[in-house]
Amino acid sequence: MWQLYQFPLCPFSRKVRLLMAEKGIPYELVRENPWDYREEFQKLNPAVRTPVLRDEGRGLTLVDSRAICEYLEETSDKNPMINGTAANRAEIRRLVALFDENFFADVTMPLLEERMKKRLVYRQSPDSRALREALRLAHDHLYYIDHLIDNRPWLAGSTMSLADLTAAAQLSVADYLGGIDWNGHDQARDWYAVFKSRPSFRPLLSERMDVIQPPTHYADVNA
Repeated sequence: MWQLYQFPLCPFSRKVRLLMAEKGIPYELVRENPWDYREEFQKLNPAVRTPVLRDEGRGLTLVDSRAICEYLEETSDKNPMINGTAANRAEIRRLVALFDENFFADVTMPLLEERMKKRLVYRQSPDSRALREALRLAHDHLYYIDHLIDNRPWLAGSTMSLADLTAAAQLSVADYLGGIDWNGHDQARDWYAVFKSRPSFRPLLSERMDVIQPPTHYADVNA
């Protein structure tokens, strides 16, 4: 069976978990805090980043969430998430990159640094200016999601895709850390509520990151 090395608030691990759940691929979780720099984990991934997907029986180790998702797409026919025409597949990959790179850099990474790592690792107080900037940039990204959903049933087109899973994974971490103000973003909120009610998403909503607790609305599928 696959083993997924991750920690609860890793958005890239969440993306892989959502994809594996949607495809019905069994796996077991292995808790890994990259900031501990375990020697055994460094051997699996010299970059010391999660997720890492490993099948010890086959001697197969996959690193990097996009590489992992592409592998799963190519080896599992169930519920394809990079689908449609060549143009549509390109659009899916464009949006995956947008949320993995831009949203993460603007919103998720600063929130993880200020509200998770500074509390659990550095024992420091968060930088309020960095948090305000992350919240401001989150609004810009939500406006873009609003725009996409105004024009498409799903982010990349007519069907759910890896673009939706990627965006939902990033948003779920930001929401857990109190970095999302849904006011004025009805389209984005309604789209995200659909994900919160999916069976693949429920395990994420039930998990907690050590002493850090999410807002009360976080796990409410109706909020």
